[in-house]
Amino acid sequence: MSSLAKIMLSKGAYICGSDRNYDHGRFPELYMSLESKGVVMVDQDGTGVTSDLDAVIVSSAIEPSIPDVKAAMDLGIPIIKRAQLLSEICNDSQSICVGGTNGKSTVTGMIGWMMAQLQCDPTIINGGGMLNFGRDNAVVGQGNYTVVETDESDGTITNFHAHIAVLTNISEDHKDMSELMDIFRQFLDQSQHQILNIDCPNVRALSVDYPNALTYSVDDEVGNINLMVPGAHNQSNACAAIKVADALNLNHGKSIKALEDFRGITSRLEVVGQKNGITIIDDFGHNPDKIEAGLKTLKESNSRLIFMYQPHGFKPTRDHKDALIEIFAKYLTVDDVFYMPDILYFGGTVDKNISSADIIDPLIEKGLNAHYIADKLAIEKAILNTVKSGDTVCIMGARDDSLRAMAKSLFVSIL
Repeated sequence: MSSLAKIMLSKGAYICGSDRNYDHGRFPELYMSLESKGVVMVDQDGTGVTSDLDAVIVSSAIEPSIPDVKAAMDLGIPIIKRAQLLSEICNDSQSICVGGTNGKSTVTGMIGWMMAQLQCDPTIINGGGMLNFGRDNAVVGQGNYTVVETDESDGTITNFHAHIAVLTNISEDHKDMSELMDIFRQFLDQSQHQILNIDCPNVRALSVDYPNALTYSVDDEVGNINLMVPGAHNQSNACAAIKVADALNLNHGKSIKALEDFRGITSRLEVVGQKNGITIIDDFGHNPDKIEAGLKTLKESNSRLIFMYQPHGFKPTRDHKDALIEIFAKYLTVDDVFYMPDILYFGGTVDKNISSADIIDPLIEKGLNAHYIADKLAIEKAILNTVKSGDTVCIMGARDDSLRAMAKSLFVSIL
């Protein structure tokens, strides 16, 4: 939402915004940054919705019970989904739309940085802050291209008619596989050019219907780029960006050089800091594929891992419970320390018939040093009492900015 607000500000729009975290005084630096760019922040109690607004833009997570939505309905103000407005912006330009279950933010950042370095001056609209662009999640360019991260979680990816559609992978996350395959097929059908990751079996299955698509694999000759960002998954992400360069006839060597200078995305295995031989890492992983990619990369070092994962919802946790147990058991050793707090819950009507303990208990039975501690502050204290020189600490989870703050707090508090 904040990246879209910044783009609309650049077009001369008046923007006011609300957020429940703003109401509770959480993460003031985020809202101060938005206000410094011209966003007017208001309480999420309906009072900021006035008759002079042209529209109220909502994310797919916003429920009709939110006071701002009710106020808009009472005043007859159009309510528009974020993806609808975003797709209108992108469909009016030469858009490069990045879709897939995993890797979207990183691939979007890689493509945006690469094109910027090759003087394409793109507009970039990303779901994560880009370290090469001062941690910003939106860049307003003067060129003809818009590089954008698209979202399949609510099906709105089908609003996009891309000049180039990049599909990184397909795995179950927010929807079942048959529905996902149909959504991504429509996304590709509506694009002029397709770039497909054939290392993913589900994408490879779709690729037979797009004989003119550019495909990529980490086994390609471009699969061994000397990246600053670690992990095999980032080699794959870089391959996607190189294929975009090929599609746009950009200089191959300069494109690779730009990618080798790519520093990453905020909270994607981001090193918060290193102190007294201890490394603190912040990661946004929240589904089995992301978590496995993160753990696989973290375990490439020989350091002991102190790891906290916060599940980001009751339904995803219930759906992925067995996969999560399998992944944690596969990568964590008896020397590592694993913590899980309560499942993230922001309100609304959900079935709460699962707990973090349902994942921790089987891991304890397998002999792992695993702990369910409901409160994150208590986990932070436990980590500080446990950590020692040579350890890597990773705080993982999505949709909760307090996790980002926790990683920073741990770094500050380490003695």
